[in-house]
Amino acid sequence: MARQRLGQHFLGDAGWRENIARAIRVSPHGMQTGATEDFCWIEIGAGHGEMTEHLLKGGAPVIAVELDAPLVSSLERMAQKHANLRVVSGDLLKTDLVALAAGRRMRIYGNLPYYITSPILHHLFQYAGQIDEAHIVIQLEVAARLTARPGSKPYGYLSVATQFYARPEVALRLPSAAFRPPPAVASALVTLRFPGPTWDLPSGDASAFLEFVKTCFAQKRKTLSNNLRTLSAPERTRGILGELELRRDARAEQLTVAQFLALYRAISSEL
Repeated sequence: MARQRLGQHFLGDAGWRENIARAIRVSPHGMQTGATEDFCWIEIGAGHGEMTEHLLKGGAPVIAVELDAPLVSSLERMAQKHANLRVVSGDLLKTDLVALAAGRRMRIYGNLPYYITSPILHHLFQYAGQIDEAHIVIQLEVAARLTARPGSKPYGYLSVATQFYARPEVALRLPSAAFRPPPAVASALVTLRFPGPTWDLPSGDASAFLEFVKTCFAQKRKTLSNNLRTLSAPERTRGILGELELRRDARAEQLTVAQFLALYRAISSEL
């Protein structure tokens, strides 16, 4: 039984499970070949093991992380039949993924609770250097935000953060009928390929840069010179925008990731 407080919607349709398996290359009809000892799968919220069985078929180690105790028991019974399956009971947000992977590169799969998608993404971004790819089933509206381009309505802080770390794309759109219980919204499988574009930014500056981006988007209807007034005098910000060949009255939703980085470097160099 799905627990509403955990935002559980299980992939009950076998046909859609196979479609996802093909999209992430763990189906016998589209299996990715290669050495399996170099990476492991980490599955977020493995549920009843609906997709775990598909992940196991490739032969790579699968680490299934599940918070719901009754489901953990069911997964542990599955692990007795599969030597390459390890079950971890706990909250992913409190889990050290590098420790779980034990030196292997990581591939991530997860059918994410919609209410906690953003915190999970930010947790994954902490390990961007150790992840090859992540495949996540999320609300279609959020998928649009992750993949949005500058100037479009969904484009915002989460778009910039995701595209800073990875190259996102919508791989599949899933109807509500693919799940049990069916959610009230449409869903999508999004693939994040790591690393994203190479940025000339020290790794320790990443969190400071993203905090800067949050400030830029603090009030979307306001110009950057207004949103950044606590960091830079409005006239100075307008001058920097001009030097970067951007509109002096530019708003955050108009800038690419590269332009945010250039603006961040220029303003932070004066702080």
